[in-house]
Order: sequence, then structure tokens, then C-alpha cells
Amino acid sequence: MYDVLIVGGGGAGLTASMLLSQLGVDHLLVSALPTTSVLPKAHLLNQHTMEIFAGLGVAGAIYERGTPPEQMRHSGWYAGLAGPDTDHGRRFGLVESWGAGGLAPAWSSASPFLSTNLPQLRLEPILKEHAERMAPGRVRFHHEVTAFEQDADGVTATVLDRSTGESTEVRARYLLACDGGRTIGKALGVTMEGARDLARVATVHLTADLSPWALDPDVLIRWLTLPHTGGSATMVPMGPTRWGPDSEEWVVHLNYASDDPRGLDDEQVTADLRDALGLPGHPLDVHLITRWSIEGVVADRFRDGRVFLLGDAAHRHPPTGGLGLNAAVQDAANLAWKLALVLSGHAGPELLDSYEPERRPATARNVQRSVENALNHIVTGQILFGGAGSNWEQLRRVWSGLPEDAEHARAVRRAIAAQSMEFDEHNVEYGYTYTSGAVAQDGTPEPCNPDPIRLYQPAARPGHPLPHAWLEDDAGRRLSTHELVRPGRMLLIAGEDGHDWCAAAAKLAEDRPIDVVRVGHCDGDLLDVRSTWVRHRGHGPSGAVLVRPDRFVAWRAQESGDAGAQLEQALRAVLGG
Repeated sequence: MYDVLIVGGGGAGLTASMLLSQLGVDHLLVSALPTTSVLPKAHLLNQHTMEIFAGLGVAGAIYERGTPPEQMRHSGWYAGLAGPDTDHGRRFGLVESWGAGGLAPAWSSASPFLSTNLPQLRLEPILKEHAERMAPGRVRFHHEVTAFEQDADGVTATVLDRSTGESTEVRARYLLACDGGRTIGKALGVTMEGARDLARVATVHLTADLSPWALDPDVLIRWLTLPHTGGSATMVPMGPTRWGPDSEEWVVHLNYASDDPRGLDDEQVTADLRDALGLPGHPLDVHLITRWSIEGVVADRFRDGRVFLLGDAAHRHPPTGGLGLNAAVQDAANLAWKLALVLSGHAGPELLDSYEPERRPATARNVQRSVENALNHIVTGQILFGGAGSNWEQLRRVWSGLPEDAEHARAVRRAIAAQSMEFDEHNVEYGYTYTSGAVAQDGTPEPCNPDPIRLYQPAARPGHPLPHAWLEDDAGRRLSTHELVRPGRMLLIAGEDGHDWCAAAAKLAEDRPIDVVRVGHCDGDLLDVRSTWVRHRGHGPSGAVLVRPDRFVAWRAQESGDAGAQLEQALRAVLGG
């Protein structure tokens, strides 16, 4: 019997496999598909996700293949791409995006890792290779779960080897549904709740030299306003070896009304592509055209007995904001350590009850934000073309500099500035918090945040992500607070006077997976040379913060009185058992 059966080999499934391997959990991954994604699909990888990949030793390979930071600093708005008019391709809007490639202080101080950009068709092979290396023979593509049932002790699945036609029975204690909702959720009667069919999109993956027209090397996503049609298109470079204007491959998203038959015909979509780009005769090598509907839905439950839903099986987002793939990876990070501790007997089975109340609200917010991001693009278009005159006349008013156009230009600039809700939603990406039985609240009030979308406010408050702070050891080596958290182990960060906490943790470590370290500005095992941790920890020299293996704060104490009893009670509250 396996401990865990993972169904699906995308971002969620492969991440779960790597995490479980790292934690020593015996598992099997099966995917009905013959290989990883052949579609570009998602591409933005945020800071939380890169922290997870760094812990798995795969971040370096992703950064190496991904977009250089200096070529993803902005998103830009343009009057089309090319065309006969001198204003074709003119940029009329620019917004810093995802921390401006490390230039935005709030982003660079939040994490030791930058966001990056790598399309899923190039990310997943990296993850698959790493997962196979960590679990030889346990990552099996072209293997489909055709039936399953669960009982009080585990899950029994029938797995078809699509290469040979042979079926085998697989028994596991738990099943992770990472199959995009294609099989497991439907069989369980899970329903997806939310907005559907908000728009239809045709995505064209192509190779073309667009460098004569895509001029801004620091722009990642180009939003093309098309005056001749009143519509829009979106361009994203796909690399693979060059980025920015010199990217060899591109993805272009074309929007269609739900009842527009043109989006169903490849020849028409290709013609619309050329029309949108303003390049009727330029060489374009179209690799693939895919069609999809914009929706924002969340599963009515993330767990059914011994089955857990992750990734697109649990939530599906519009691409605006790039939250979907990241949420899938973070689902796996939330669940893997809990499974490991329960299976090893270091935590009670009730710890697994915290997965849904933690991840469902976080991903529901992601879905809501993604929909709102998409709707704001529509608002911008309405402001651009909502007045009198032709579309070109209205668009030129944005940059005319004439007094009579000032109000219109200001309205457009403000609408574009508001799109920072998508490209600078730092608190949504990084500052989300958890409330569940795996978090022991300390009675402190939730901090007031004047902008809960954009402003991430680091705080070592229970349920919050562990604040990043650069520390130094006795040799002067610099390391992040994040590096102190070891796979599958709790971490107690005590203040500089927290000797009693160290003694208590050392005693409990005989039966519990817990490490301890003292951190202070002038004294401790590690020195907080910039006082960053002291500023965020929320306790005095003799207090302590308990951190979970997924780098979320589980508990906090202000003083060390009766440290052993306090810590034992906190561990029991968080882990059960």
C-alpha cells in the first residue's frame, strides 16, 4: 500500500510528488496524459511559489530558463502593434509589475526570492525531471485512473496503463486529485461554484520575429488596444532562449463574444491574429490554437473523506493576475507536510481537517481578484472608446496634450493605474493568512491594512506568513529566516532572552519534530543585524514564535514563563494527537 496516490501530473501533482519525496512519504503519481503540458498556459511564478521551489532545489533551473528580471518590470498598453499610421504601436500606458524585477522595495524585502516568468510547457518538464529523480519509478505518465473507491482505511484505484492496455489495482491511504477536475471530483459529485463563460478566448502560440515593433525590453505583457475594431488583444513573450522584443515565440490572446462563430475556425482566428497585429504579410509560424472560456469557480469542498482536491480540480481562475498555477503549487505545500506528520504519527488525523478551511478561502479570494482584474480591463476599454468620435480620434486624445482632452486623458491614465490591482496585488499573492485548527491565535487584533490588495504588511502573527529577515551567524554568513525552517519540522524562533524556550523545545524534540533558535539584534544564536525580525516578531526579548513547515506562523508567546507547558500545549493545539 502506498501512503499517497497522486492523480494528475501538472503543477499541483508534480509539486506534491516532490514535497512528499522530500518528506519521505511513499507515493505514486499517475497522469492520463502521455507527457507534460504542450500548451503554454500559465507562466507567472510568484514569490511564494519560488520559495517552495527553492526549498525543493529546483528554483535555480527555473530562474535560468525564465524571463530575466529586467525584462518583466512593466506591463504596457499600446495602440495596436504595427500598421500604416505613425501612431500604430504607440505606448500610452505603463504599470510596474510583480515587484518591477526586484526594484520595488516592498517586494524585494518581503522574500529572498523574486517572481519570475516561465510558461507551463517549459516549467512542467523541469518539475517532472526533478520529481522522477526524487522518486524513481513512481512518476508514471500515460497511466489513467479509471475507477476508485474509498473506505475507512484508504482508497483503492484501478489504473490503466494506456501504453499496454493493462489495468492494475493501486491501494493508498490518501488520494490527491490534481487532475484539473476531469475525473476524481466529478466522480465524487463535487460541484464548481462561481461565474462561468465570462468571455471566450482563442490563444495562438506562434513563432515570429516581432522585434521591429515590440520595442520595450522591460515590458512583459503587452495589452493591445485595436482602434480599427474597438477590441483588444494581449501579447506575452514565450522565450525560450531570448525574451522581451527578441523572444522567438509569443502567445497572443484574442477575445470573442460567446456567440461569435469566428473564434471556432482556425483560418479565421489566424486572419484575426494578423489583423490584430497589423502584420498581413509578415512570416508567422502558428504552432497551436486553443480555445477556452473565462471562468472563476471554486469547488464546493476541497476534501471528501480520504480524497483531497488541489489545483484546477479545486479552483479555476481567469489568467488576469497569474494566480491559478501559483495557487496549485501552494495547495500542495499546505497539504504535504500535514500528510507527512499524520502518516508518521507526529500529528493527529484532525490536522488534515485544516486543509479546506485554510486553502478554500485563500483560493476563493484569488478567483474573485482574478475576475475583478479582468473586469477592470473592460472598464479601461469603455473609457477609451466611450466618447464621441472615431476610435482613433478618442485614442489620440490620450496623448494629444490639448486642454480639451485633459479630462479624457486623465480618466484613461487612472483606469490603467488602477490595473495595479492585477500587477501589484502583493498582499493577495503573498500576504494571505490562515484561520483554522492548525493555527493557535494569540488574541491580538488583525492589523489594519489601508490597501488589502496591494500592501503586504509583514507580521509574525499566528496565521500569517513568516516574515523574511536577513540574519547573520557567528561567521558572518547571511541567511533568511525562511532558511531556518526544515522540511516537515516545526521551528521555534525565540527572542534573545529565550533560553527557557530552547530548553523546552530540546526536551519536546525527543517526541516532536521541532527545531529552535534564538534570534536578537545584539544576542542570540543568530543576529538580526537590521532589526527586521525584531520589528515584525510582535514580542519582547523573552517571547517566541512557532512556525509551521510551510512557513506560516502557528503560535506566538509574549513571555517564557512555564515555557515547557506553553510550548507543549501549543504543539498539541496545532498538530493534535
